[in-house]
Formats: sequence, C-alpha cells, structure tokens
Amino acid sequence: MIQVKFWGVRGSIPCPGPTTMKYGGNTACIELRFPEVNRHIIIDAGSGIRDLANYMLQHDLPKGPISTEIYLSHTHWDHIMGFPFFVPAYIPGSTIKVFGPVTYEDEPLEEIVGGQMKYRYFPVNMGELAGNISYQRLKENPSIDIGDGIMLSTCIINHPITALGYRFRFKGATFCTAYDTEPFRNLFVTDPEDPSYDEIMAHEGELAAQEQNQVLENFFHGADLLVHDAQYTKKEYEQSKIGWGHTPIEDAIAAAKRAEVKKLALFHHDPERSDTQLDEMTDHYCTQELTGNMETFFVKEGEEIILE
Repeated sequence: MIQVKFWGVRGSIPCPGPTTMKYGGNTACIELRFPEVNRHIIIDAGSGIRDLANYMLQHDLPKGPISTEIYLSHTHWDHIMGFPFFVPAYIPGSTIKVFGPVTYEDEPLEEIVGGQMKYRYFPVNMGELAGNISYQRLKENPSIDIGDGIMLSTCIINHPITALGYRFRFKGATFCTAYDTEPFRNLFVTDPEDPSYDEIMAHEGELAAQEQNQVLENFFHGADLLVHDAQYTKKEYEQSKIGWGHTPIEDAIAAAKRAEVKKLALFHHDPERSDTQLDEMTDHYCTQELTGNMETFFVKEGEEIILE
C-alpha cells in the first residue's frame, strides 16, 4: 500500500487567498507513506512542505526521531522554496536525505537547495541546521532499488532545466509523476516556404520528438496514479506558453489515456486559476467522453489517495 497526500498543488508561485481556498494555493509538495515498511517520502519542497512539517511534528515526532527522504523533480524555486521552513531539519536526531537532478555540473545539489539559506536571503544559515541532512544527485535510471521492496525509476522530462519524473513501485502499486514538463516538439523549421527549411532535418526532428514523447508515455504506462502537469489549456499554450515547460490539459489527458493510466491527477495549477475556474474546467475536461474509464481530476491540496 502507498498512501498519497497532496500538500501543495500550484505551479510557479504560492497564491493564497479567498479565490484559491478549495484547491489550495501552495506550490508542489506530495507525501508518500509506506506504512508496511515504515518509510516516508516527500516529492518536492514547495511551500506546501511547511504544513506537512507541522503535521509531522504533531504526529510523527512523538514516536521518535523523524526520518524522511525528499525527491526533487527539479530545482526551480517554486519546488524548493519551502525547504528553509521544513522544521524537522532544525531538530537534532532528524535524518533527511535529499535527492534530485542538477543542471550545472559545478553546482552540487546541496549548494542549489541550501543557497537560498544565506543571510542575505534568510535569517538561518544552512550550516546551522541541526538535523542529519545528506544530498545525492540523481540522473535518469530505469531501475533503482531504494530498499524495503520499493523500486524507483527516473525519467528525463521536458523542462527548461534538468527535471525528472518519478515512478515508485511497491507490492503491485505504482505511483508516477510527470511535471514540470511539456510535450517534446520538432525544433527544426517545418515550413517549406521558409528559406532555412531543410526537408531531412524537419523529418528527423519530427521523429525525434515523437520518440521522446513515447519514452515518457512508456515511463508512466499502467500507473495506478499519475500526477501530470496540466498548467495550461491548449489555447493558452499555443498562444503564448510554448517553451515554458508545461503541458496543455488536453495533451496530458490524451497521453495518459494512451498509456492506460488508471487515475490521472491534473497538477501544477496556474496561479491565476481560481477555484471557480477549476470547477468549470472539471466539468469540461473530466468527463467520460474525454477520459474514458480513466478517473481524472484536478487535484486539491489536502487530498488523500490510497494505492493498493
């Protein structure tokens, strides 16, 4: 069994307020619990990790020192900004292992995550944290045994910096993430009237894009729960968001259907999107006509799902 809870579901920047109370205004943070093996995993340290920390202090710390692992999809600020407010890091005896990709070879993960904890930005320096914190860089890997019967796969996804999707498997249950990402596209000129058009390069570019999109679909194929980027509508994406690293809702649904995903959680809501708009989008997109037998929903902060 994998217990999944969403502590932050927004993209780009926190957006608390009266218009976002239903779906939530915190940035990305997902909690996985494996109660049969007493394992605790956090995916991303957006602003939602602060409320998760408070929950852990009330419910986990009384049972003994906190031990957890944080897997970062990537190191853009909205996915790491909550780390300085993760209170277990300040408590002696806590064990926190941080994993994630790094874009630039000369900057270790510790420096990127901890770089926001400098006196010019934050009143507590990284070196003052009392918990036992370690960092490990991750790359694309189809099979990583992380112990206790939990298998992890990682996959490069399409974002302006190096980002990873995660696939956790435990006793027949599979949980996947694929955000922040957008469909791979042909980067070569495809208009035959353009002076720089090259038929061979245009064809090769199209094949490469199709191949990479298929790799990602194979990665989350058959997942019991897929958390997929769905920040924009197709119209918004094509008008002004191409290259920003996020997926149109229509494309996310179509890819998940092709991959025979059982449950699709549409995630990384645009900060401008109100509860009313997300309700309207639910009525429009989360229909059997569009999704078939795949359960599809715009995920809410605080939502809990059990995978067995």
